[in-house]
Amino acid sequence: MVAALILWSLAIAAGAVAYRRSPAALADGGRRALAIARGLALRLPLAILAAAFLSQILPRDIVGAWIGADSGVLGVMIATAAGAFLPGGPFVAFPLAVSFYDAGAGLPQIVALITSWSVLGFVRIVSYEWPMLGPRFVALRVASTIALPPLSAGLTAAMLWLAAR
Repeated sequence: MVAALILWSLAIAAGAVAYRRSPAALADGGRRALAIARGLALRLPLAILAAAFLSQILPRDIVGAWIGADSGVLGVMIATAAGAFLPGGPFVAFPLAVSFYDAGAGLPQIVALITSWSVLGFVRIVSYEWPMLGPRFVALRVASTIALPPLSAGLTAAMLWLAAR
C-alpha cells in the first residue's frame, strides 16, 4: 500500500511537471504509459500465475537442502549461480524468487539470488552488454562485481538475519 502511494505521488508530480513544460508532453507521456501497460497486461498476470503454481510444485525438501535457511555459505553460492542464469526481467525474476522462498529458500539466499540476477544476469550480458559495450567492458564489470551477490549481499544479509533473531 505504501509503495502504491509513493508511485502514485511520483506519477502525479511527474505529470504536473510535464504539463507545466507542455500539455503535449503530458499527452505523449500518457501514450507511452498506455503502450507499456498494453505490453505488460498479458505478461504480468501470466508471470504471477506461473510463479504461484511453481511455488506449489517446487520440491520443498530439495529447495530447502540446496538454498534453505540452513544451507549456509554453500546455499548462498548456489543461489548466486542460479540468480545469474534466471531469465527475463523483473516480472519473471521476482515471482520466481517468491516461489523459491515459498518452497523453503532462506532469506539470505533469496537476497543473493536477486542481487545476482540484477548484477550478473547472463542473458542480459550476452544480449545487451557484450554487443553494445564489448568484451573488455563486460570482463571488467563482471570481474569487479562478481563478489557482490554472494559476499556483500548474501553473507551480509545472513549476518543481519542472525543478528535480528
